[in-house]
Amino acid sequence: MSERTPGLAAAARASLPVFFGYVPLGMVFGVLFVQLGYAWWYATLMSIAVFAGAAQFMAVTLLAAGAGVGEIAVTTVVINARHAFYGLSLGPRLPRRGVTRWYPVFALTDETYSLLTSIQAPPGADPARFRVTVAALNQFWWVLGTSLGAWLGSGLGGDVAGLDFALTALFVVLTIEQAMTVRAVRPFVIAAAAAAAGFVFGGRDYMLIVALAFVTAVLLADGSREAA
Repeated sequence: MSERTPGLAAAARASLPVFFGYVPLGMVFGVLFVQLGYAWWYATLMSIAVFAGAAQFMAVTLLAAGAGVGEIAVTTVVINARHAFYGLSLGPRLPRRGVTRWYPVFALTDETYSLLTSIQAPPGADPARFRVTVAALNQFWWVLGTSLGAWLGSGLGGDVAGLDFALTALFVVLTIEQAMTVRAVRPFVIAAAAAAAGFVFGGRDYMLIVALAFVTAVLLADGSREAA
């Protein structure tokens, strides 16, 4: 058996929860996108070149409202600003140069970050290549779902409302996997407290921003205590 085989098999197993979330959710995005009047392959191209998940759904709304490219770009940056926090912790785990560093940075999503920070490469597999494989598989599932949904388009028929719950279910599965891997209570207590603070002080519109600020404050406080 080659060195690539165990790494590929392990990456495929690790990405299975993402597969079950991204394919149906990507299909919803594809259906919504072609309803704007664009050719189906535009949706595929967007998922390959942009791959921004929630920001792509936002782009559909803005395009339907007649927004310009500049407005869409600025809004996308704001929505994905949380990735700066992800990068602070993930960056040191990646090589300093080459595709094994920059592709995971490009393909970074909430789900990919969760996997790359909780799983280990199997024995005999190159860790950097393993991370790239996981990230690439995750994007492939999204592109596959997007392409299927866009191609089928209105042929799906019926109301697609409710399929977006697949993303919520995916986060539940990833949280359970994180708990089984980390086996520590404190990170999840902090996450629950951050979510509660975000809901109370940020409301529905600013919940994520407040929650990220809360977590950042906790991390800074922990760093100060360790440095003291």
